[in-house]
Amino acid sequence: MGIVDAHVHLWDTGVVHLSWFRDELGLARSATAADFAAAAGDVAPATAVTVQAGDTLGEARWLLDETTRVGVGSVAVLQYEAAKGRWAGVMQDALEATDTRMPRVGGIRVSTPSGAADLSDVRWLDRLAARLAHSSRVLELLVRPEQLGATAELARRHPSLAVVVCHLGLGSAQPDSAWRRDLSRLARVPNVAAKLSGVVAGRDAAALREVVGAAVDALGPDRLLFGSDWPISARSLGYAEVVERTAAALPGLSAADTRSLWRRTAERLYRIELSPGAR
Repeated sequence: MGIVDAHVHLWDTGVVHLSWFRDELGLARSATAADFAAAAGDVAPATAVTVQAGDTLGEARWLLDETTRVGVGSVAVLQYEAAKGRWAGVMQDALEATDTRMPRVGGIRVSTPSGAADLSDVRWLDRLAARLAHSSRVLELLVRPEQLGATAELARRHPSLAVVVCHLGLGSAQPDSAWRRDLSRLARVPNVAAKLSGVVAGRDAAALREVVGAAVDALGPDRLLFGSDWPISARSLGYAEVVERTAAALPGLSAADTRSLWRRTAERLYRIELSPGAR
């Protein structure tokens, strides 16, 4: 069974500028498609969803070009420039015109972990949601646990929009009762899915089983997607270890549910076309 890795970042700081990048973060300066293939090695996914690491037009164009080197069916997710009320300049006209102009773009991500709990400080969020729904693209949200309630309300207002929550809306935070409650409330909105990404590093096996088990209980395998969060994860774990630890944390799943979580859900949401025998 081929894996679709639903959360990979690509960059090359020698080519594109990332305002947040600092050497003390312990990240590689080069994280290209070739670097990703080398890091994944024998467990390389069939394809991947690449997520923009910055929010500039030049970097978006670089990412679109680099994404074609990841593999057949790969798509990119571009960042929403919240301060400017724009969705990554390169995509503005494409989103407003037709869903065939930029076929390698699977969606737009809104990154708001430092923003208001009710998402009220994200300019034109509902307008963006409507445009994405019209073009059959995904809205990704990088949110903290306190923003899950607002995420659910946004998804309810746009029932034809596919909403994907990055890192389970948790990341490295502790899975307290409030997160479990709001994750369950989020799961009641049928057009919401979430990525099993960004939660492996820094947790022992028992803690990871707790987080992954809660996600499977709430959303089910057909609304969960595997994501490695490479190369952020590479600061502490090899790619194969991220895959192995995620697999070990999962409860017992049927063959069909296993395919959904590791591949089919991502194929459906991002309209990825892979052959049945693809690795």
